[in-house]
Amino acid sequence: MADRTPPLGVDELTALVASGEIDTVVLAFPDMQGRLQGKRFAANFFLDEVLEHGTEGCNYLLAVDTEMNTVDGYEMSSWDRGYGDFAMRPDTATLRRIPWNDGTALLIADLTWNDGSPVVAAPRQILRRQLERLAEHGFTAKVGTELEFIVFKDSYEQAWDRDYRGLTPVNQYNVDYSILGTGRVEPLLRRIRKEMATAGLTVESAKGECNPGQHEIVFRYDDALVTCDQHALYKTGAKEIADQEGVSLTFMAKYNEREGNSCHIHVSLADADGRNVMAGDERGAMSPVMRHFLAGQLAALRDFTLLYAPNVNSYKRFQPGSFAPTAVAWGYDNRTCALRVVGHGRSMRCENRLPGGDVNPHLAVAGLIAAGIHGIEKNLELPDECAGNAYTAGYAEVPATLREAAELWENSPIAKEAFGAEVVAHYRNMARVELAAFDAAVTDWELRRSFERH
Repeated sequence: MADRTPPLGVDELTALVASGEIDTVVLAFPDMQGRLQGKRFAANFFLDEVLEHGTEGCNYLLAVDTEMNTVDGYEMSSWDRGYGDFAMRPDTATLRRIPWNDGTALLIADLTWNDGSPVVAAPRQILRRQLERLAEHGFTAKVGTELEFIVFKDSYEQAWDRDYRGLTPVNQYNVDYSILGTGRVEPLLRRIRKEMATAGLTVESAKGECNPGQHEIVFRYDDALVTCDQHALYKTGAKEIADQEGVSLTFMAKYNEREGNSCHIHVSLADADGRNVMAGDERGAMSPVMRHFLAGQLAALRDFTLLYAPNVNSYKRFQPGSFAPTAVAWGYDNRTCALRVVGHGRSMRCENRLPGGDVNPHLAVAGLIAAGIHGIEKNLELPDECAGNAYTAGYAEVPATLREAAELWENSPIAKEAFGAEVVAHYRNMARVELAAFDAAVTDWELRRSFERH
């Protein structure tokens, strides 16, 4: 990151603050759920104090549930430990303007303890550690994420008041690849694209998807950490822009019984000169490095599913014939498989189709890299590809529930070797907390089936 030119330099920020064009600086980090958490600072105070010294935040921010409730079971943060602080250190390589908020700039923070040691269970640190391990093999990772969402005409406040039911999608039918369908919501999509570009993200395309109101915006393939930081920023920004337009959008993995929101993740490896090392000598062939890397993906897929599908709702996507995978299989340009090989030459890469729109990109990409390293270090052999319908070909299946995925993660020797006991325990507890909350909830499904008829 040190040799990368940021979208906005510190000297430029200083000049913009002096002129009054920037008056607010946001310092934020991705939490366990992939959300940006942090503080807004008066710009002059940020330059005078926070830029060099950082700031503090309560360490419960990595030890709460989705609704910010304090929960037990976390080693790093508890009532017994007094809920102290960790430090938020600005990464100036991530400095950028946020055009959807007037007069605002933003940086991503790394988390450390007060003695300067990293918070190893922080998602950004988990990814950094796996990238460091990959660098020991002489490689860097390039990543792209394809993130889907559903847009509703209702505002977020209206959606809340209606318990998120009976909302009106901006399209009434399947608009997959439809220019007419995307045209109906183009003012919102165009604003998101333009303002993300102003924030330093490189927009590639936008297209409609299958579920009514469902769309996708794709950004340029980039260094792994850059892509994940931008992914987190984009999710926050898209929601803020939608709110300003009086509508709402959701990235949840499965909003209804129709097609879910996916987040397909593409990954390739490059050598020290930036050359893709995935392609073999013959057109369409994979290099030995890619074969080992892909074999590692298969070997760790079930164990690491918790990183790709972190919520109870995530597992509702995994349905046969839905373009969301169920089989632990790979294939060339085969969308029925969990792992799809696409491209050739310098564009050759692997696509992991497990993650949904609710995924934490830093954790998911850390999982992809760790799995690939496992394959490379163990010289794993790649099994034969699936050339047909993976849904019906008898392959082992991805976990069907969060409970199954959490147990696989907790007992995985691959996970413990790659991430360490602290990280494994931390995210096992995250799953335990979510499962306990879900098991205690009374759902609409139960009420409809039981109120009168039981």
